[in-house]
Amino acid sequence: MSNELTSSKPIYSVVAPVYEESKGLPEFYERVRKAMDALGEPWELVMVNDGSRDNSLEVMRQLHEKDPRIKLIDFARNFGHQIAVTAGMDAASGDAVIIIDSDLQDPPETIPDLIAKWKEGVEVVYAVRRTRPGETWFKLITAKLFYRMIYQITDVQIPVDTGDFRLMDRRVVDAMVNMREHNRFIRGMTSWVGFRQAGVLYDRDVRKYGTSSYPLRKMLRLAWDAVTGFSYFPLQLTLYVSLILFLISVLAIPAVIVARLATGVVWFEGQATAIVLILLIGAAQFFFFFVMGQYLGRIYDEVRGRPLYIIADTFGFNGEQKIHRHRVNMQPPSSNNEPT
Repeated sequence: MSNELTSSKPIYSVVAPVYEESKGLPEFYERVRKAMDALGEPWELVMVNDGSRDNSLEVMRQLHEKDPRIKLIDFARNFGHQIAVTAGMDAASGDAVIIIDSDLQDPPETIPDLIAKWKEGVEVVYAVRRTRPGETWFKLITAKLFYRMIYQITDVQIPVDTGDFRLMDRRVVDAMVNMREHNRFIRGMTSWVGFRQAGVLYDRDVRKYGTSSYPLRKMLRLAWDAVTGFSYFPLQLTLYVSLILFLISVLAIPAVIVARLATGVVWFEGQATAIVLILLIGAAQFFFFFVMGQYLGRIYDEVRGRPLYIIADTFGFNGEQKIHRHRVNMQPPSSNNEPT
């Protein structure tokens, strides 16, 4: 490889979170390398090991020894996909930062298309999924509903059928690394910061190695973070429900009186009816207590001031290329850092 491309400041930083992807990492690296080398400009690959329990870290270290353009961040434990992406952005030094998962469902061959759009002046280029082969009908339907629900109720316009696969200009990345909220939804944050944005269509691939690290439980948690992070709709829902119940009661009172006087029939008689109504109203109240508790919990997460992640080790970062200033207290000892 060219010494000039290896030693120059990277124009492009490819950020890839890794969680138990050891089998597919060599192919992922080769495909990224081919796509980026074809551009003829300096680049780096920042890989974040999100507490993998397999030998992903060992494979990444072997790749780093083979190619010093690979830089590694090893978390002390699993902090989650969105936090791993954040750490990669914190460490990236390129003029453009590309976020891509390491599971090869998002093809690295699409990266040049994102870069071409960026060179036209677009500052956020998001990849729009045209097809999603290999996924179940349940996943396809729930994903479609999720994106359209988020689009309707959030305070920012998040493009539908997009994931975290995207390119961001340095100005966008600098804005986002200063947003240190704990319950993160990267694609929503990217839309919130603004700048000129556009999409590029691509066909998603079938997962070749391992299983998805986003089961239904995690998808629901991500959806909830999206809703509560960018919308007050769940809190506003309490007003709508209370108004509906109020209207029902206002209409029901004269209806019951008229029916009693006209027919002599007593409606809603008995303790069973009263118990059912009390349980129904009580269930609604507890649901809204839960919603308010979730928002309160988010506030609690922020006021504690804990770091977003803890770094156990880094590889490939020299003395001049420090991870973002927010990570000062989380840096591993300097003896563990390897010069490039």
